[in-house]
Amino acid sequence: MNNERMMKVLLSPVVSEKSSIVADANQQYTFRVATDATKREIARAVEKLFDVKVERVQVVNVKGKKKRFGAIQGRRSDWRKAYVRLQPGSEIDFATGA
Repeated sequence: MNNERMMKVLLSPVVSEKSSIVADANQQYTFRVATDATKREIARAVEKLFDVKVERVQVVNVKGKKKRFGAIQGRRSDWRKAYVRLQPGSEIDFATGA
């Protein structure tokens, strides 16, 4: 996987109450990823960007919500979320990026 593709696979970390609970309990981190990203690509991108060892990757397709703007009905985009479990002893600190 080239560096350009690696930078496009991980879009952003998901910072929510649920993701912080999962991170504390299971050593898992949550990322918003490209819709066409595979588990292997996600694992390699996390390992290379954060210099950690990935044990497992789980991927969830999140459906966009239906929203109403007055008389106009719209829909948010679908997106993909990845739960990345690290091997024991590895940790990601988003404040410093290491």
